[in-house]
Amino acid sequence: MDPFEVRLRFTQHLQHLNASVTSANKAAQYALKYRDMDEDLHSCILEQLERQNSMNNRANIMYFIEHLCDMAARENHHDYVRMMQRDILRVVDAVAPEDGSGAANVKVVRKVLQGLEKKSFLLAQTVTEIEECLKERDSATEDVTMFDASPVTAWPAGSAKYEASSRSNGTPHSKVDRKQIEQRIEEDRERHKRLRENIWAVPNTGVEDEEFAKMWEETSDVGEDDFILYAEEAAERREAAREWKEEFMGRVAAVEG
Repeated sequence: MDPFEVRLRFTQHLQHLNASVTSANKAAQYALKYRDMDEDLHSCILEQLERQNSMNNRANIMYFIEHLCDMAARENHHDYVRMMQRDILRVVDAVAPEDGSGAANVKVVRKVLQGLEKKSFLLAQTVTEIEECLKERDSATEDVTMFDASPVTAWPAGSAKYEASSRSNGTPHSKVDRKQIEQRIEEDRERHKRLRENIWAVPNTGVEDEEFAKMWEETSDVGEDDFILYAEEAAERREAAREWKEEFMGRVAAVEG
């Protein structure tokens, strides 16, 4: 395929990313299919982050980067990981700019950086240094519409807090479209649901009855308090059965009488 066409199609994949695993898989598989053009495709990611006006799309690309590194590592094509390590500061600056316009993405950046560090794609020292920069940018979060929590109204233009926020960041915060807010809430909800599914998932390592073994290891030993609790629950069940029997016999007597 023509290199220009490869870049164009990959760019389209990036523009249509959302919270679903399917969209991230398609884009990552495409990047690995044309791994001989990995430098060009990596530059597409940077271009989309720096040119894209939508904060939602930048957040989706940030999540995608972690997904791409995962797949690239599994297929032993570590060039994508190395390029990400090289340009991680540029990525962070694009997703959560210093001017405060991307303050709602600070949590996204933190979450992805923690994931990359946990998977050994980034050094702990690198993540710590970036975290120091994010602390300053995070201070602007309370002055803009939040996506990771329930949406709130931005400070009205002309108000004291708006003017103070504008002076502190050098530029007024742009108004966020309501449709973008609703879209972000839905995407965050989808990601949180998938995260809960992953928490409960038990990895298949070939061990027999692995789920039982996991529960056995995580369950505390039986102690005196447990026996007291069991006795109290048994007494409650007996009392409930006695009350039910009395009520039932009363109804039978009423019918017969």
